[in-house]
Parts: sequence; C-alpha cells; structure tokens
Amino acid sequence: MTSTQLRIAVLVPCYNEEAAVGTVVADFRKALPSATIYVYDNNSRDRTATLARDAGAIVRSERRQGKGHVVRRMFADVEADVYVLVDGDATYDAPSAPRMIDRLLDDHLDMVVGLRVDQVQAAYRLGHRTGNRMLTGFLASTFGHAFKDILSGYRVFSRRFVKSFPVLSDGFEIETELAVYALELSLPVAEIETPYYARPEGSFSKLNTWRDGFRILGTMLKLYRSERPLRFFTAIGILLAVAAVILAIPVLITFIETGLVPRLPTAVLAMGLMIMALLSVSSGLVLDTVTRGRREMKMLAYLSQPALKRS
Repeated sequence: MTSTQLRIAVLVPCYNEEAAVGTVVADFRKALPSATIYVYDNNSRDRTATLARDAGAIVRSERRQGKGHVVRRMFADVEADVYVLVDGDATYDAPSAPRMIDRLLDDHLDMVVGLRVDQVQAAYRLGHRTGNRMLTGFLASTFGHAFKDILSGYRVFSRRFVKSFPVLSDGFEIETELAVYALELSLPVAEIETPYYARPEGSFSKLNTWRDGFRILGTMLKLYRSERPLRFFTAIGILLAVAAVILAIPVLITFIETGLVPRLPTAVLAMGLMIMALLSVSSGLVLDTVTRGRREMKMLAYLSQPALKRS
C-alpha cells in the first residue's frame, strides 16, 4: 500500500474549541485529502460539534471529562492503518502531517512526535516550556533518552501501537503515558520538528501550568513505581534503613558501655524501621517479576497486530 491507499484517520479531541475546530478540520482535509477526520466532542458548551460537522468531520462524543478518556475512546472506536492525533486548537501545522506519515512508513516506526518549534513568543508560554523541559528531563533520566518534547499533542501512530496501547490516564497525562509505553517496549519512534502557532483569537487553553504539571509529574512517579518497582522500593528501603541505623547508633553505644538499653522505645522504632526496609526491598523484588510478566503481555498484544508496510 502507498500512503494514499492507507486508511488514515485524523483524531481531534475537543473541548470548547468553536474558535479553532473548523480551521483544524479544513486544514487537515487539505493536507490529507484521503484521510477521515474524527472530532470527539468532550462535553463542549459551545458550537464545537456543529462547526466540526459543517467543516466535514465525523463528530462523536465522549461524556467522561478529560483528554485521556477521549483518547481511550478514539483508539478503541476508530479503525485505520495510520492515526494522526492532534489537538483542536489550531496550534499545530497540518502540512507537516504527510511528512510525519512518510517518516513513519519509510523507517517502519510506531510513533512520530511533532517536536514543537514556536513561531511566535505567545505560542508557547514560558511556564509551559520550563515545565516541559523539566518533565522531559525526568523522563529521560528514568526511562531513557528518546524525546525532546514529551508533551506534544501532535503525533502519528501505527495501528500496532494504537490497538495495543492500554490507556490508563484521564487527562493531559496521556502524552506522558504514550511516551513511557514506547520506551518500555523499546518501540521504534522519532521526532520531527513542526511549526507551533499561537491560538486563534477567542480560543483559550484548558491547561493549567501548575495543576496539570503536578498531575503529569504524579503520573510519571506512578509509572516509575509500576514499571521500575525494584528501584522504587529499594530506594525507600535504603531511606528507612539509614533512618534505622541513625536511631540505633546511640542505643548501641549505650548498650556497649553499660550493658543496658535505657531508651527502649527508640530501640523498638529502629528495629521496626529496619524490618520495614527489608519488607520494602522484598516487595520490590516480587513486583519486579510481576512487571516483567506484564511487559511480556504488552509485547504479545503489540505483536498480535500486523506490521504496517508500504508496498
């Protein structure tokens, strides 16, 4: 199959985007004439659904609030060979989509991420830029270097990726989860620089820098706990063991000098902390085995989907 013969689906999650959704649909219809464009309305209180339908998109709805819920429904419902996921705020560059799809097909990749290059200062706020760099650095140190922009909402996927990806996030943490899934299974991915524009007049961001930043960081810690349990619980065990030793040293010195343990509560606390440290490390060992089994199941689900080929 050539790129024009492939079933291409453009997935656009939307919440109150009447100022931009018509432009997004029109731009992607022009950039990808053979693609089917799906707009999933997430309880919008404006004319998002009507304007998207008038622009030529297939409009569906997801009642559970949050981008993660919308992506879960889109990935489950839509059947295609190549998936383009893009926000409905008209900040991403539609003409870059064919180039991203070609890269996906030519290099046999499973995900191509649009690395945002802002065209105006207002397009990418300083707080968002700083938070993205911090979270990207944390992800790189934890799961490995592969991305420079983990929070980009512009991505192209293979069917293999979409139909094997278990969406667990509810909100804007979904981008982090997509990146971690690719890194955990060592899937072939790439980034392509794409222009990033300011929102059109009348369109407002739903992203709260601090609230959503902390939620994303919390998601990364949860993923670290579930995907790297031995490291996570060993670190906790080491902290508990150090605290136990610090508390036990004075008690031990007194016992050596006098043969007595006058501070019995401190001795009991130190012993309890050391027991908890050993239990934490033991839990990490057990969960590490469980995680390996889960990773194998994910890989089997991934391999059960046919590979995408360009004839």
